[in-house]
Amino acid sequence: MALIVQKYGGTSVKDADRIKAVARRVVKTHEQGNEVVAVVSAMAGETDRLIKLAQQVSPSPNQRELDAMLTTGEQVSVALLAIAIEALGHQAKSFLAHQVQIVTDSAFSRARILKINKEKIFDYVRERKIAVVAGFQGIDEEGNLTTLGRGGSDTTAVALAAALNASVCEIYTDVDGVYTTDPRICSRARKLGKISYDEMLELASMGAKVLHIRSVAFAKKYHVPLCVRSSFTDEAGTWVVDVEDIMEKTPVTGVVHNPKEALLALSDMPQEQSITTEIFKALATSRILVDMIVQSPTPKTSLEISFTVPLGDFEQAKNVISPIVKKYGGKMSIDTEVSKVAVIGTGLRDDPQMAARIFETLSDEGIPILAVSTSEIKIVCLIPAKYSELAVRALHEDFERDKLLPEDVRNNNK
Repeated sequence: MALIVQKYGGTSVKDADRIKAVARRVVKTHEQGNEVVAVVSAMAGETDRLIKLAQQVSPSPNQRELDAMLTTGEQVSVALLAIAIEALGHQAKSFLAHQVQIVTDSAFSRARILKINKEKIFDYVRERKIAVVAGFQGIDEEGNLTTLGRGGSDTTAVALAAALNASVCEIYTDVDGVYTTDPRICSRARKLGKISYDEMLELASMGAKVLHIRSVAFAKKYHVPLCVRSSFTDEAGTWVVDVEDIMEKTPVTGVVHNPKEALLALSDMPQEQSITTEIFKALATSRILVDMIVQSPTPKTSLEISFTVPLGDFEQAKNVISPIVKKYGGKMSIDTEVSKVAVIGTGLRDDPQMAARIFETLSDEGIPILAVSTSEIKIVCLIPAKYSELAVRALHEDFERDKLLPEDVRNNNK
């Protein structure tokens, strides 16, 4: 008997018919002799609807109250799924964050899980009943309702799987796995049978929406096997596992892009290290994620600093650092028409030619490179946004031609 955690996203429970289909899938898993915990998101579009409703009342709604309102979305979906499961003749019970005691910090709208009281869920499934748990939400030490941010239901599911020592955490979504690139951009994209936690982390950090980055980090830390599957088919999905569990390794796992970036460039700043510290402390205080930082002196002995931020944060970033730039007599320019294109794979660490190859491929297509950042298993190029899809196709086709990408393993999953 295995304990399986299954997470269903908003598109999987978007209406009554889809909820009934999810109930049948949950029941089928249960009838195979498994203990099942289902983690459910709000119905598709519900969170956005609630946010818009709050903004009609106030352009800047109080974050505590907004979180209290947003958690109602999952309250509806977990109750509906429990009702649907019971209609199929199985016992089920819905659980909200305060009932499970999913304890988080008090960072409203982006809270982090601190601990989970697993005993209530564990005792319930041991009685051969199905637990249906609300994703995305938590409760802080003061008893306030919190939310984990977009994609937070993935994190809820993996955290529960870790706490319950589940055999696997299945993430059901509207795609049937992780691909070598976006199939909507490149028709030759192929589904991966397995991918390492580190590679999946890099894909998620680049904006791939298959899994939330915090859920992958949780899975890696606690060695929770993940399987990404479609809730619309019975097709095998993609397993996210330790790199040691992947027998066939290739230099490149995938090519991904993120067009939702903004580049901020500061110039004519005095060459004082304290200024750099001041700038990035201010951004950190505002919880703005910064990437691709380039700092260099100019021939005029002034300082130039450039960095990227998520497109949705660039206005806030501009407002945060404008007073600092003005104070030191510097200049700031912003480019919102940029995109990151990344090549990811554990094999990159063993191939010193890969960077040159990427640059050559982009150059052959006439694509200018604005900045570059690297890690052991990732090379990221910042390019003008208009070349984003061309860059993805060119790189994917180049690596595929020389068999640097994994073969199609659609029928060779775990």
